[in-house]
Amino acid sequence: MDFTDVSLVALRVFRAVAEHGTFTAAAASLGYTQSAVSRQIASIERAAGAELLERRRDGVRLTSAGRVVMRRATVVLDEIDATARELAGLPGQAGTVRLGWFPSAGATLVPRALVALRRSDPGLHVVSREGGTPALVRALRAGSIDLALLASGPPFRAPDDESPPLALQTLTERALRLAVPATHPLARGDFVDVADLRGQRWIAGSLSGADRLMGVWPGLDERPEIAHVARDWLAKLHLVAAGCGITTVSASLAPAAPPGVRILPVRGGPRELRRLLLARLAHPPSDAVTRVAAALRAAALDSETPGASSPLS
Repeated sequence: MDFTDVSLVALRVFRAVAEHGTFTAAAASLGYTQSAVSRQIASIERAAGAELLERRRDGVRLTSAGRVVMRRATVVLDEIDATARELAGLPGQAGTVRLGWFPSAGATLVPRALVALRRSDPGLHVVSREGGTPALVRALRAGSIDLALLASGPPFRAPDDESPPLALQTLTERALRLAVPATHPLARGDFVDVADLRGQRWIAGSLSGADRLMGVWPGLDERPEIAHVARDWLAKLHLVAAGCGITTVSASLAPAAPPGVRILPVRGGPRELRRLLLARLAHPPSDAVTRVAAALRAAALDSETPGASSPLS
């Protein structure tokens, strides 16, 4: 086992593969060919004398040896990045927190927390990015982000089965809601009966993959008619406002709904709960990460209060 000849390029490629989950996606993110990525991974595995990635049909995942190397590689890469930031006169890593969040969290929760942090901790620098739960979990494991806001639905399993488990905290648990056009017959009352969802036109997620039916009420006892497909939550809500169909939304999106949309609870059938989770690696967090986590918890609590102020007020 000899790491003396392992390059920073190989370490960055290794982290990109761990974060993106496939050689193809990692190559695209780095601007490399897939064969170049494969060569870099082969070189670091030769140096380790062990297989660092488990190759599977749906992608790759870190082996136990891979997790050890990833943990050490993250320290090295973060130190190099911190040096570059310091030389460029940018905020030091000690005062920087990298936050990942699922799409609808960017509507109200993340802006509200960032506004509060600008007031209470003006020296704290937060950089953030949007992503789906699998991508954010991989980024946490790869050390590319420090905190992640994740959405979770029943049966509320852990977001992955890696060891050690992620440190998870439930910020909110709220019932899934329905977005309907204000002129739609379903919008006449203060709630929608689940029996009235049959025969509706739906605005759903992508045509393939795990999010294919996101936007359709869970457990619907018919084959849904999907009129439009959109992954972006704002696009979905504007399609609803235009009278193009109905869709499911997190309760937290109610303050961000455009004119012409009503966000309503659904009565009848099993209660569809959704949790907002704050996730990080199991090791003790830095002071900066602790302060950002506290701001996110406060923003989540504020969002639970009726009549909560807008994120930029």
